[in-house]
Amino acid sequence: MSKVDFKKEFKHLYQPSAKVFELVEVPPMNFLMIDGKGDPNTAQSYTDAVEALYAVAYKVKFANKKETGRDYVVPPLEGLWWAEDMDTFTVSQDKSAWDWTMMIMTPDWVTRPMFTKAVEAVQKSKDLPALEKIRLEPYHEGLSVQILHIGSYDDEGPTISRLHHEYMPQNGLQENGKHHEIYLSDPRKVSPEKLKTVLRQPVKREP
Repeated sequence: MSKVDFKKEFKHLYQPSAKVFELVEVPPMNFLMIDGKGDPNTAQSYTDAVEALYAVAYKVKFANKKETGRDYVVPPLEGLWWAEDMDTFTVSQDKSAWDWTMMIMTPDWVTRPMFTKAVEAVQKSKDLPALEKIRLEPYHEGLSVQILHIGSYDDEGPTISRLHHEYMPQNGLQENGKHHEIYLSDPRKVSPEKLKTVLRQPVKREP
């Protein structure tokens, strides 16, 4: 059986234009999720969350393949980001004030018992502080605006500002959810100026 690659199955969600904002309809999906707060570059809680997510994601993948025969590529890391003052994203970039939910998409055929067994298996083999915080939940964004950002994470501000202060008002759109990023590149292997990140904002049409 061939291996499913969701970046190709949902090409319109994972490979948007880098030149113009695009409106997409995002279907409900299941995610492994961990919540936290603080600067992703320095907060130990962020490092712990990502480590736990990947450990469970791969345990689920291999257990699922053994149990059902269905194989897939583990999808990229994603993050929901917000703060009480959203100017911390576009103006001051005060990362210590950021709240986040880091997550990895999980196929809809992965059941909750599979997830529970995977977490228990990881607990037996690794001491991961954030493991107790992980959950499996559906997430539905619906109508969203997105664009592909190529470059350093620290250079996203102008694009996010343009989205909120130009594109959305000009097209009669309002925020309808949290700022969402999908990390298509591995920052350990790719130089900052070549990083590819999907920037997404759930929206609704103004009444």
